[in-house]
Amino acid sequence: MKTISVIVPCYNEQEALPIFYNEITQVLSRCEITYELIFVDDGSSDNTLPELRALSEKDSRVVYLSFSRNFGKEAAMFAGFCNASGDYIAIMDADLQDPPALLPEMLKILESEDYDSVATRRVSRKGEPPVRSWFARKFYQLINRISDVDIVDGARDFRLMKKSMVEAIVAMNEYNRFSKGIFAWVGFRTYWLPYENIERVAGETKWSFWKLTKYAIDGIINFSQIPLNISSWFGIVMTLCSFLFMAIIIIRKLIFGDPVAGWASTICIIIFISGLQLFCIGIMGQYLAKIYLETKHRPHFIVCESNSDTIVKVK
Repeated sequence: MKTISVIVPCYNEQEALPIFYNEITQVLSRCEITYELIFVDDGSSDNTLPELRALSEKDSRVVYLSFSRNFGKEAAMFAGFCNASGDYIAIMDADLQDPPALLPEMLKILESEDYDSVATRRVSRKGEPPVRSWFARKFYQLINRISDVDIVDGARDFRLMKKSMVEAIVAMNEYNRFSKGIFAWVGFRTYWLPYENIERVAGETKWSFWKLTKYAIDGIINFSQIPLNISSWFGIVMTLCSFLFMAIIIIRKLIFGDPVAGWASTICIIIFISGLQLFCIGIMGQYLAKIYLETKHRPHFIVCESNSDTIVKVK
């Protein structure tokens, strides 16, 4: 019989964990498949870890990893992928915004059709602030235009994959990870399963608008060189403009004998060009910072506690 590994990144999810566990076990028991639940505690500051200890004591199918500090959701997902042993691997959140009830249908598609992955996408953003929804849609439009990967609007991290696809994802050992882009970059045949947005069952979201903005910038930098190209074109255009303005000033002086006047306009031009230069330097700085972190070869995560002796503790 084939097995399924369900990876669940957790950060301060003490309230949602018991509800999620009851829901996921009921769904998987109806699937008549051997399974394991891999909970990754991403350095939580509440009682998430004690909850995971209690779950592992009453259910041998529960495996938990607890990080030495908060490494971020991307690191938690990667740790789960590195330690999953199932023929099928699912990734989903503990807040039930990724409904476990979809898993039987996802499993059926992988078993009966020629797909390597079943991914989910939200067809609505009910319950989200309108401003946040608008920026999310614009992000997907932007990254699909400027990058080589195709990221579906409303795509969630919630997906079920065959082992071969997960092995390809783990082989991409880059430190700066953007999983939505990685899923698309590795390819494989993916079936998109739409569903209506579901609000959290308990607790509060850990993704503030600022964190989402930083995550979007990371995604753009990780999967596009367009920002660098834009800064280069800015430099070329401004250089041509400067030669043009210089020629105008020289001709005006030779023909009309007018002195170069306009202190205020000169200051405005200087400030504009200086700001443009700093903007371009900032873009290059972002890419250099990513390169700097990659060259350090620091581990993606460090596990300080687990109920399994066979897990990968540092990767």
